Amino acid sequence: MLESFIAGLPKAELHVHHVGSASPRIVAELSARHPDSPVPLDPDKLKEFFTFRDFAHFIDVYLAVVDLVRDAEDVRLLTYEIARDMARQQIRYAELTVTPYSSVRRGIPDGAFLEAIEDARVSAEKELGVVLRWCFDIPGEAGLESAEETARIAVDLGCDGLVSFGLGGPEIGVPRPQFKPYFDKARAVGLHSVPHAGETTGPQTIWDAIRELGAERIGHGTSAARDPRLLEYLAEHRIPLEVCPTSNIATRAVERLEEHPLTEFVAAGVPVTINSDDPPMFGTDLNTEYAVAARLLDLDEAGVAGLARNAVAASFLDQTAKRLLTTEIDDYLASWTSRP
Repeated sequence: MLESFIAGLPKAELHVHHVGSASPRIVAELSARHPDSPVPLDPDKLKEFFTFRDFAHFIDVYLAVVDLVRDAEDVRLLTYEIARDMARQQIRYAELTVTPYSSVRRGIPDGAFLEAIEDARVSAEKELGVVLRWCFDIPGEAGLESAEETARIAVDLGCDGLVSFGLGGPEIGVPRPQFKPYFDKARAVGLHSVPHAGETTGPQTIWDAIRELGAERIGHGTSAARDPRLLEYLAEHRIPLEVCPTSNIATRAVERLEEHPLTEFVAAGVPVTINSDDPPMFGTDLNTEYAVAARLLDLDEAGVAGLARNAVAASFLDQTAKRLLTTEIDDYLASWTSRP
């Protein structure tokens, strides 16, 4: 019954990657168009391809899929199809993490890339009822050159759907403070700061994201549980963690689901949102992640609806849109609980 409730629950998602949301069908289609790619076409081999040994291997696989997106048509197709998958899950609003640097350096002109995602965004809202907004993120493994280019695209070009500025990729050997000038530039034009931190490194990375990058939300933040003072700070300053349980297991950031620190975050009063990160790559979706979170936290329908409200509250929607989506969640819960 709880799974049925989750399936119909109106939701927002705040931590989900653009290329990482490519469904097997789309990956296979792109691979067929680009036969020089190492990404297999066979569904069984594709599943094996998406079985990660560790975080570094995940990055290698992720970049192989990135390499399948080679022109503006690929970008538009991928973006719209992601929205279609979201609509099936009753996702009303999503802040999609997009890495323009990866596409532009592969030869897609920056203007064509922006036009493609914006065209898909407008069509998705009109035709599917899914509102998309963008977080342009720096691929940390590509160094300061990628930070400079991402900031240029975000600040000097920008687009209507852009709301935030992020930092992804491996954390080990990629210290957060070096990216401060680029986050300062993005924040100066009103973009929100939402870097990944503390996924595969310790709590200091999260402190750096807050102090140096002005983080308003933290991507993952898994290691925050190891620092009681940090948990207290996150709770006091209402800095949400974008929690992605299945992703953390798949990348070996957390060894076992039973050991996931989500319960510790909630117990400490830290705002949490539930997200799918790179759903097809991890064999999951947002509905599944809500079910996982419900099991970890021992939630009923009202508790799950509370998680959905958390995501709306932590989003960068305007206040009117937040009220409307929160009301839709409340009305859905009331309708469900009043059933005979």
